[in-house]
Amino acid sequence: MFPLYKDRRTVKKMIFKSQKVLRSLKKKNEIVIVDDGCPENSGLIAREISKSYKNVKVIFHKKNLGYGAALKTGFKNCKSQWIFQTDGDAEYDVNDLKKLIKLSNKSDLIITYRFKKKYRTSRIIISWIYNAILRVLFLTNFKDISTGSRLIKKKMLKKIKLKSKSPFIGAELAIKSKFSGLKVNEVGIHTYPRTFGTGSTVSFKNIILTIEEMLKMYFSYKRD
Repeated sequence: MFPLYKDRRTVKKMIFKSQKVLRSLKKKNEIVIVDDGCPENSGLIAREISKSYKNVKVIFHKKNLGYGAALKTGFKNCKSQWIFQTDGDAEYDVNDLKKLIKLSNKSDLIITYRFKKKYRTSRIIISWIYNAILRVLFLTNFKDISTGSRLIKKKMLKKIKLKSKSPFIGAELAIKSKFSGLKVNEVGIHTYPRTFGTGSTVSFKNIILTIEEMLKMYFSYKRD
């Protein structure tokens, strides 16, 4: 499952690579794509491609609701027992699914951390600070909670209530899973940062929303 926003250049690549990986696994599968009010009509490209594949489902948000909202829509529409969630800009290699599957027998959630962050210095600093703050506030020891590639056991989503609409949803998912006694494991991966445009998850608006949702969850847990 992956969301789309400014991903017109990568949507075809993501679908075709996903199909190749899923065929190699030889298991019943589906590809759920959420167009979150994409200004580049990425979802229309996906819908056209889906006409050639029975396992591809494209869902549209009439307006942009945010990264977290797009993921929640995707989770809701996935039917498989396990959900491999990644991003639509091809920053993460869908072949990593095979790595994550190896831990599925002893996990409810498998998150990923980047071996090396190949980004602008400013983004590396933001990511480091973000992860450090999360470790302090929620007393977790996750290596890189902000990575957008994870394998989720669908039935665990019934045990935790995801509220985030921003990119904070990744942290919310991991932290609430840990606090709920679910089994969370980590796998190291390589990333391939986009070479065109700018990702929306690190926009000023999303940074502010992420901080707001992080503090809301912190004070909510503190009250409890």
